[in-house]
Amino acid sequence: MSFMQEFKTFALKGNVVDLAVGVIVGAAFAKIVDSLVADVIMPLVSLVFGGLDFANYYWPLSGQAANLSLAEAKKLGAVFAYGNFITVALNFCILAFVIFVMVRQINRLKSRQPAETAPPKAPEPAEEVLLLREIRDNLKRQA
Repeated sequence: MSFMQEFKTFALKGNVVDLAVGVIVGAAFAKIVDSLVADVIMPLVSLVFGGLDFANYYWPLSGQAANLSLAEAKKLGAVFAYGNFITVALNFCILAFVIFVMVRQINRLKSRQPAETAPPKAPEPAEEVLLLREIRDNLKRQA
């Protein structure tokens, strides 16, 4: 099998395509969560805590003045941007919570499937087959 045929076989498997779709949807969803945190949640947190802007909280490591914005301070040297980390950590918590809720709902829907969609049970073996099995088991015990 040539390399291209092997790659085509791999790439067209259902799981690989599903994974690719999941990654693309996940990336788009991450942008939505980033916007939710940056544009909705963090301003509310800032309002509650008296106008704090977490995005501009940093410790200067290269002698920058502490009153600069984070972008200006980064241009002048290294900074310890803990406010940005708080925002990213909040993004992660929200994303993890939303994924948890989605998986929980999917599991609930799976458990509520009607009995008709369950795979059919195997039919009971015929009486002759059961008798033959019993004879076989008795012969094994006697041997």
